[in-house]
Amino acid sequence: MSPLVSTTDDSSAVVTSITPKPSLIYQLVSYLLVFPVFRGLLKGRTSGNALVPLQGPLVVVANHGSHLDPPLLGHALGRPVAFMAKAELFRIPILGALIRACGAYPVKRGASDREAVRTATARLEEGWAIGVFLDGTRQTDGRVNQPRPGAALLAARSGAPLLPVAIINSHRALGAGRSWPRLVPVELRIGEPIPAPTGRRKPELEATTRELQRRINALIDQGVGKP
Repeated sequence: MSPLVSTTDDSSAVVTSITPKPSLIYQLVSYLLVFPVFRGLLKGRTSGNALVPLQGPLVVVANHGSHLDPPLLGHALGRPVAFMAKAELFRIPILGALIRACGAYPVKRGASDREAVRTATARLEEGWAIGVFLDGTRQTDGRVNQPRPGAALLAARSGAPLLPVAIINSHRALGAGRSWPRLVPVELRIGEPIPAPTGRRKPELEATTRELQRRINALIDQGVGKP
C-alpha cells in the first residue's frame, strides 16, 4: 500500500452521491472467505457500524498492523472499500481479477504521490469509499505512530468525509514477521465521521491528520470487548 503524501496538486474534484454496488465476486469473497475467517477463526466483531455513511464518497482511515487489515476493513463496513495495490499484482492470473473485482486499483511501482492521489480521487468521484492506512506501513504495536497527510489531502480534494476506524489486535494475529496467523480476537471499532479539511495548506492537513491519529488511538485504548 503506498502512502498518499503529495500536497502540491491544485486540481479539484467533483464527487457523486452514487455508491458502486459490490460485484458478485466481491460478495462471494466476503461471505465465503473473509467473514468465516473474521467471525469464526478470529472471533471478530465490529462496533459503530451505524456511523458508516452508506452513500457517496468516503475516506476510510485506519491503523495498520497486519496484512489482514485490507480485507477485514473492506468487508466489515457494509459497503465496498477500494485500496491501492501494486500494478504487478494485477498481472497474476486469478489474483489480478480477484483483487480488481474487490475494488483494488493499480499503482505503478515508483509512481509519484501526485499520480496516486489522482487515481484515488478518481475513485472518490465514482462514489467509492477509499481505504487509507494513516501510517502507510504496518506498525508492530498496531497503533498510529507516524501519521501521514494523504487521507486528509484526499478528503480536502474531494470534500469526502473521513471515517476513523481502529483495527484492534490484527498486529497480534498476523503482524510483521509472522508466517501463520495467531487465533486472537480481532475487533473493528468505528468512530464518528469528521468533515474534510476546508483547505489544502499544510497546517490544515496536519491538524486533521493529528485529529485522526488521536481518535483512532483512543478507539484502540478502549480495548477489545467480549464477543
